[in-house]
Amino acid sequence: MKKTYYLFNPGQLERKDNTLKFTPVVEDGNGEESVGAPRYLPVEDINEFYVFGSLRANSSLFNFLGQKDIAVHFFDYYENYTGSFMPKDSLLSGRMLLAQTSAFQNKKKRLLIAQKFIESAAYNMIKNLQYYNRRGKDMEDIIDIIKGYAAKLRETVSVDELMGTEGMIRQTYYDAFNLILNDFEMGNRTKQPPQNEVNALISFGNMMCYTLCLRAIHQTQLNPTISFLHTPGERRYSLALDIAEVFKPVIIDRVIFKVLNKREIQEKHFDKKLNKCLLNHSGKKIFVKAIEDKLLETIKHRTLNRNVSYRHLIKLECYKLAKHLLEIEEYKPFKMYW
Repeated sequence: MKKTYYLFNPGQLERKDNTLKFTPVVEDGNGEESVGAPRYLPVEDINEFYVFGSLRANSSLFNFLGQKDIAVHFFDYYENYTGSFMPKDSLLSGRMLLAQTSAFQNKKKRLLIAQKFIESAAYNMIKNLQYYNRRGKDMEDIIDIIKGYAAKLRETVSVDELMGTEGMIRQTYYDAFNLILNDFEMGNRTKQPPQNEVNALISFGNMMCYTLCLRAIHQTQLNPTISFLHTPGERRYSLALDIAEVFKPVIIDRVIFKVLNKREIQEKHFDKKLNKCLLNHSGKKIFVKAIEDKLLETIKHRTLNRNVSYRHLIKLECYKLAKHLLEIEEYKPFKMYW
């Protein structure tokens, strides 16, 4: 299986024959640079890069990455996702593009798909709460409230109304974080910038989930710019936002609960300054490794009757949506069954 590489340190990435060479570069306070020992990466083992530090590269490198179907995702200093280099769409399909566009333009079909995304997200949130309810955390009232909202999702008559209901579901769900977490408090959901440790992990994790979904979409015939729940907009792959709704509770939230309650990430792993709270260098490494470990875990897939990884579940979700759009099979979004 191909690997995901995370580049936290500044450096230069270049082609070296049929491998990639990464050379870390460190600047001191006087503007002087020191070069670290280079690391050679065989391209056949690489699926994608996540770049968190300053990266030096040239067009020759990106031509090579494109040929080898290797994506690169970029994040700025403040942990904001800024964009991706994606290889050429080798799976483009005019038939799929027309079907996807037609479903978006049909208000009834679009709303049905959007409702399914939120139904799945709410179901997976409830599964998380039930898990902790069985372990002595009193979640009954919160679960009942979310179930009440979820029962009315099919009654919504527009995507805007659906998004309003989704907002109430998510706010209620976030209220449970204070009960689940032992040493940290959620407070209000704050994004740009996050104001505390839990919000910092949610924002960073959600961006990771978004890029995972974007990569999975790119490996199918779906067009990432045509979405159903989130309004398609300029300069964003909004379908990845749609699919991420299904998997944020399954992957990101469970990792957050684990790393905080097991004290793998502590207060020392955050930087607090200028009215913002962000993961520091060591905190990012721990959190990213925990997400990667989760993606490598496998579950017994009920339909395929074999073990599949959480990473592969996202790609399977894209295939299911594609079949629905082509009217081959009704879309049934992923719901946790454990």
